[in-house]
Amino acid sequence: MAEVNGDAMGIVLARVDNRLIHGQIIESWVPALDVDCIVVANNQLATVAFQKTLMEAAVPRGIRLSIGSVEEMADRLKSRELEAHRILLLFASPRDALRAYRMGILFQELNIGNLQGGKDKLRVNCTVSLTGDDMAQLQMLEDQGVRIVLQCIPSDRRQIWRRSPR
Repeated sequence: MAEVNGDAMGIVLARVDNRLIHGQIIESWVPALDVDCIVVANNQLATVAFQKTLMEAAVPRGIRLSIGSVEEMADRLKSRELEAHRILLLFASPRDALRAYRMGILFQELNIGNLQGGKDKLRVNCTVSLTGDDMAQLQMLEDQGVRIVLQCIPSDRRQIWRRSPR
């Protein structure tokens, strides 16, 4: 699979997936993109040691993992510390992705992989349901020139993020 972002920061994929690190990431995305570094930018996870430990345990040896708040990970990515790596950048929400983008983490494309359904959410495909706030954040990113695509695993066809009118 071709590199999606390929920017100076080494980000080959920026993805929103509320599960963050899980089997699809490790078994599909990492090998498909030849990723050697996963960066998780999430303020909640950054403060919960047990959850961080579980995420660390899921990542195979040889893959660097960096977990921290959106602000910490934005600073780390801009510091050039990780520039030699092929980075998979994970966010739990469109809001976090927009915050990072506004902090200078400029990705050309944002992959939306999974956002769980729930009350007051519009289901746009089998794995993605969006709130009005999610849609507003994605629109703001799109207004900045970021392509927003829905794609669960690398072999899936990419879809537009807006639900087609019936």
